[in-house]
Amino acid sequence: MTLFQGLWVALVTPFKDGNIDEPALQGLVEDFSVRGVRGFIPLGTTGESSTLTTEERRRVLKLCLEAAGDVSVVPGCGTNNTAQTIERVKEAAAMGATGAMVITPYYTKPTQEGLIAHFHAIANSADLPLMMYNVPGRTGVNMLPETVEKLAAHPNIDGLKEASGNLEQIGEICRRVAGQMNVLSGDDGLTLPILSVGGEGLVSVAAHIAPEPFAEMIDCYWKDNPQRALDLHRRVMPLCKALFLETSPAPVKCALWIEGKIQNELRLPLVPVRPETREKLMIAIQNYYLEVKDADA
Repeated sequence: MTLFQGLWVALVTPFKDGNIDEPALQGLVEDFSVRGVRGFIPLGTTGESSTLTTEERRRVLKLCLEAAGDVSVVPGCGTNNTAQTIERVKEAAAMGATGAMVITPYYTKPTQEGLIAHFHAIANSADLPLMMYNVPGRTGVNMLPETVEKLAAHPNIDGLKEASGNLEQIGEICRRVAGQMNVLSGDDGLTLPILSVGGEGLVSVAAHIAPEPFAEMIDCYWKDNPQRALDLHRRVMPLCKALFLETSPAPVKCALWIEGKIQNELRLPLVPVRPETREKLMIAIQNYYLEVKDADA
């Protein structure tokens, strides 16, 4: 019950000249491993997993596992095909992953009964703890609180990444599954509000740029220092907004390129951010570091 809590990074997949930039990928993992991160989630939406071949998926997971050391690695394994998802989860387990994240089936728009059957089939076949992922804005289907409650009873389903953006729904989910399953924010800017209704952590895009304040925010909230948590929330909000000015992960890849950590390269149908967005990102990053410097002075 304690794996899915704290700060997790929804990891980008760096590319260089059309191929996976293996040194850059491992460099990111090694860097974040010592900066308060509880775990990594490669091969998700942020990792552009839908553009990767089967062999590339295996390579990304292998590289992450090698670089992460004692930090958990939970790859995205979900598809809109239950049988294929089961095979991906089994492969992740065989390679040494700590768990698996499984998104709700996209495009097919299953009913709530279909979602229950889908996740039960995966969990019944899994030797790994599962984190479900609800993001209706991308999938076209919303997993309702009563559905999550039924799924939380399964011993292999340990967490939920919730990115519906609906705080009333998220609060109801947290109420229903308290003591059975942890709920993590799937939206950087809603981390503190979700903690306030019972969330236990965050799966983050913005942590690629600023892992420490998110890790500290979560820690402060649960150690009865809500004012410090609020101060950190306010510090990172402009950065969060800038990192979602265009479809993710294009902005965060641009931000990492600005910092000199990866190439500003994506795979179609995604393209690099527009010049005006790049300028806004540069300003947001500069302002963030200036504020950190002033706060620490």
